[in-house]
Amino acid sequence: MGDGMSGPGWMPEVPATLGRLLAWHPQPIPIEPLACLLVALLYVLGVWRLHRRGDRWQPGRTLAFLLGIATIVEVTATGIGGYGMQLMSIHMVQHMVLSMVSPVLLLLGAPITLTLRALPAAPHGRLGPREVLVHALHSRACKVITAPWFTLPLFVGSLYGLYFTSLFTTLMSTWWTHDLMLLHFLFVGLLFFYPILGVDPGPRRANPVLGILELFGGMPFHAFFGIAVMMSSSLTTTVFTHHPATWSGTALADEHAAGAIAWAFSEIPSVLVLLVLFMQWRRADTRAAVRRDRAADRDNDAELNAYNDYLAGLNRGSA
Repeated sequence: MGDGMSGPGWMPEVPATLGRLLAWHPQPIPIEPLACLLVALLYVLGVWRLHRRGDRWQPGRTLAFLLGIATIVEVTATGIGGYGMQLMSIHMVQHMVLSMVSPVLLLLGAPITLTLRALPAAPHGRLGPREVLVHALHSRACKVITAPWFTLPLFVGSLYGLYFTSLFTTLMSTWWTHDLMLLHFLFVGLLFFYPILGVDPGPRRANPVLGILELFGGMPFHAFFGIAVMMSSSLTTTVFTHHPATWSGTALADEHAAGAIAWAFSEIPSVLVLLVLFMQWRRADTRAAVRRDRAADRDNDAELNAYNDYLAGLNRGSA
């Protein structure tokens, strides 16, 4: 890019600007953009296969999934990736996007549902990729890793157990371990929001009310983490102590900005998830009302008539 942004030991020589942050700058081996391109192509191929045989797939799901892929590329294959190695505020943007924005968008794309519908069923008595996926979704291991008592501690521990220990320094020491940490953020976010959103099939039936409770169970811890970092009087990590003298501000001020970013991101995705859960709740109520109306049509409101007879009997008994 011509301004000192190259190599594993990347140290920006110029301050971060919006243009430099968003400029295309993958690593020498562009693993993230290539992996994202492959996943996006597989998703589009699945949609194309459904349309080819006449099945419908909602365009909104495709748009949400591709936007999720785009957010991953944006924070890993641009200047954000480089500056994220030197500024805690930019690193926190990576963390928050990968753990709270990208997972929600990807899951709204219903990739598991698409995979199950696009994969052909194996011949009777044989085990194919579709059958393996169905078995995995209903396995004991899947039930464990999607249970709230597992996902919530993992989600919270990825904040407190990482930034307030020496583990963060170790993972930030090389590009490879840094990328492994970013992949962890994405994986934890997918695990946390997968049972909450309930868009794809899983080991337990989706319940919007329980989803809201699980969401509110994790967000306060997330917000408190942001406030703790934002209000700290000293640096919580030694990774970002080398603040270039040519840049404005200080390392501590940048850390406070990182805390504010973490705090803000505890609110923004929550609103989107709540809207989705509310819409699911309304649709569930609508479907239940339709089922009751159909049942009433079949039995001439037998349930309502029985209740009216019960009330009449009570009235006669009290007369």
